[in-house]
Amino acid sequence: MTEQRKNNTRQIYLPVILAVVLVGGMLIGRITSPSGSGESGRKLMMYPEAGKIQNIINLINEQYVDSIDTEKMVENIIPEVLEKLDPHTVYIPPKDLKAANQELEGNFGGIGIEFSMPNDTVMVVGVVSGGPSEKVGIIPGDRIITVNDSVIVDVSTNEVVNLLRGDIGTKVNVGIQRRNRKDLIDYEITRGNIPMYSVDVSYMITDSIGYVKVNRFARNTYQELLSALAKLKANNCRHIIMDFRGNSGGYLDIAISMVNEFLGKDAMIVYTEGANNPRQDIHANGSGSCKDMGVTVLIDEFSASASEIFAGALQDNDRGFVVGRRSFGKGLVQQQFPISQGGALRLTVARYYTPSGRSIQKPYNNGVEDYYSDIIHRYEHGEFFEKDSIEVNDSLIYKTVGGRSVYGGGGVMPDVFVPRDTSDHTDYYYRLRETGAIYQFALNYADRNRDELSEYESVDDFKTWIDTQPIGDLLVDFAEKEGVKFNAAQYQKSKDRIVVETKAYIARNILDNEGFYPILSKHDEVLQKALDVIKSRADSVLNTGSQQETL
Repeated sequence: MTEQRKNNTRQIYLPVILAVVLVGGMLIGRITSPSGSGESGRKLMMYPEAGKIQNIINLINEQYVDSIDTEKMVENIIPEVLEKLDPHTVYIPPKDLKAANQELEGNFGGIGIEFSMPNDTVMVVGVVSGGPSEKVGIIPGDRIITVNDSVIVDVSTNEVVNLLRGDIGTKVNVGIQRRNRKDLIDYEITRGNIPMYSVDVSYMITDSIGYVKVNRFARNTYQELLSALAKLKANNCRHIIMDFRGNSGGYLDIAISMVNEFLGKDAMIVYTEGANNPRQDIHANGSGSCKDMGVTVLIDEFSASASEIFAGALQDNDRGFVVGRRSFGKGLVQQQFPISQGGALRLTVARYYTPSGRSIQKPYNNGVEDYYSDIIHRYEHGEFFEKDSIEVNDSLIYKTVGGRSVYGGGGVMPDVFVPRDTSDHTDYYYRLRETGAIYQFALNYADRNRDELSEYESVDDFKTWIDTQPIGDLLVDFAEKEGVKFNAAQYQKSKDRIVVETKAYIARNILDNEGFYPILSKHDEVLQKALDVIKSRADSVLNTGSQQETL
């Protein structure tokens, strides 16, 4: 691999890795379970400010030659101290605490829209059903021109979010530009409680196989999963694919409740243990609603923490099989402690172990930088493309309930490895993605044809119509005007992938994820492999007459 390619790889992956580490570090709260032993929670201990560090700070404050902002100095010292512990113990300053908690609490105060910013204009892409914006009459396609009488020009996405979010019950005034309307429409919106959904989509892929995509383990995720499962079972679902790719984790107790739906009574889900936290074994209580259904789990290199608990529990109990690539490798449990004068400490209090005794946590003894770079190393080593490139520790072999060998030492190893398929990836395809041409074209196309497209209420009807349209040719013309030079040979090699992705993004603007994922699934090699494996296992059951497996 060339040095330039290595540098490009680091630029692509490092921001994503940092996000995984940050969000994965939010596996916090009391350790609760359907059936557990040991303490259900620990008393909050507030320790006096004493010792060498405080003495040094006092001396600096009293004797130093210049005036010092000791509060700021302490804020700077804390991260330096925590860096010597583990990558997931983090200090959250008071100014960041609210936003950090919102990520996993599953709601925030806002006006209830999804927006994009083509040509630096805030465009409403979607409106939360029953939310504040829908109640006053805002619709997809509207442009927000003013907020509280100030024109929004050349502002960042974060600035827009800060303007529109706020405490529940407060008001914000927006000026809306609507297609075919000359004057701005003024709306006063009362901010409400806006849910942050963690189940992206659930739908039937075949007559008997359902699919559920989960993006994190937030406070409301378990209830969302129950609703998704109920919908699938109402459609005669007999096998469920749980997709945790890119899911960096969340609350431990939520992951436990979700796994409990699939395991029989007394099956171990996970156990936790730390120097100051005695071992706690957590077992299924037998009340799960999907104990008799087949289940498959999809993971990748960005599946971490709670995702690994779920995958490891099913794998070790021989309850389902895992498809994809080796997971991230985060097996540490954090608990959040408030700090005096604001802020919080997310402190690692225990390790978790899968039922066979595996620790999923990958090593971090070489420092934080090396820990962050592990996934880049995997890519450069070829692990994303060849199963034999996975570095395993033969001394860390464990056995599942059925006697199969599984490995510890860093991440969950899939039962079925699926390499990244880049055979139809070209420089032209990458340019379309990097410049945002596919996304922007889809947004503009959906906006121009919104009235017609909105007539299609099902993804099947939508797909039937969109397949008759010259989407590829229109995209190429649009991209050329945006500065992406056309390459005929490369376009032909990548055409099918380009067109499918473009149609999926158009569908997302009309039908949300219910349209996006079913269309995109055609080029999802991991999902397609899972379907092939499920079908082959079903054929095996039918051919042998076995009654041991449910589909």
